[in-house]
Amino acid sequence: MRPDTPAENVDHTTEAARLERTAGLYPEDAEALLLQAAAHLELAGDRPAATALYDRLLSSPADLDTPHLVRALKASNLWEYDHEAEARAIIEGVRAAAPRDPAPWVIVAESLESHDELEAAEATFTEAARLLLTDVPEPPYATHPLLFGRHRVRRMLGLPHDNWDTLADTLHSSPVSLDELHDPKRVWSLGSDNPAELEAEISRLRAELGAYREALSRPFPVAVLHWPAEELAELVVAYPSLETEYPSHEEHLATIEGSLRELSASGTANLGIVTGTVPSYEAFAASEGASPADGDLLPQYATTLAARGRAVAWPPQRGAGCWCGSGKAYEGCHGA
Repeated sequence: MRPDTPAENVDHTTEAARLERTAGLYPEDAEALLLQAAAHLELAGDRPAATALYDRLLSSPADLDTPHLVRALKASNLWEYDHEAEARAIIEGVRAAAPRDPAPWVIVAESLESHDELEAAEATFTEAARLLLTDVPEPPYATHPLLFGRHRVRRMLGLPHDNWDTLADTLHSSPVSLDELHDPKRVWSLGSDNPAELEAEISRLRAELGAYREALSRPFPVAVLHWPAEELAELVVAYPSLETEYPSHEEHLATIEGSLRELSASGTANLGIVTGTVPSYEAFAASEGASPADGDLLPQYATTLAARGRAVAWPPQRGAGCWCGSGKAYEGCHGA
């Protein structure tokens, strides 16, 4: 699907079939592609077929990159077509597994919220915040929806602000505050006969739409390309001209961390790292009709990997392994 295709013109069933075919051609990207296909099937109203795709992923012999995310999406989908008991069981399983990725937490909490389980949704959001954000100096971009969702549910429950609610207000960049956007009385404003109330609600809706557009304009991270030591050695032997880009593996790793810190300091959010392989890079160069020796191709390769769902968020969550693959915790390696 072209990125400029209007949503109302998308044939979701056809797009899902195309993504399934593409997954067969690129098995290394099958997980990300099949998740997109399942999303299109849900939008097409074929929820049983979407569940079949989630089951296909979960029964795959290959290890999934995001198994908890797949389970969370399956639970959310099941609940939408009257499989509540199974959905609840999966949600409890996701919560018990305590994933370090915020996405599964957001999905199961929003699923509870959408079915008026507000207390359970608030408890789930809070549980995730304690796990992922305790003693974290700066919340990673991926955790922002967690904080915003928690703020929304607590506002609907009429709970007083706490430190994480205040943090969510701080991270929110829209000219309309989260308190206004999450005001439970907004629904009544839409039925008001008072022009001033209607105008205020229209302003809030425009601000909310702007926030959604901003999020959608960055569907995948700004990613920096990482080469493992063996792959980098093979790359520069095959294409000696790239030695100017990569004088040594140690310098390559230091450059990655430095570049990401500079981007973060400049206010760039949603950062990530993609890991390259020589065969994948050569195949990409061939698809572009270019030579792998062309250093200008490297940023395009990184962006393509990120668009195919291969990016790992930076910085890693507290206690997670370093992105460089050393086996050490990030805080004791490149995060030191």
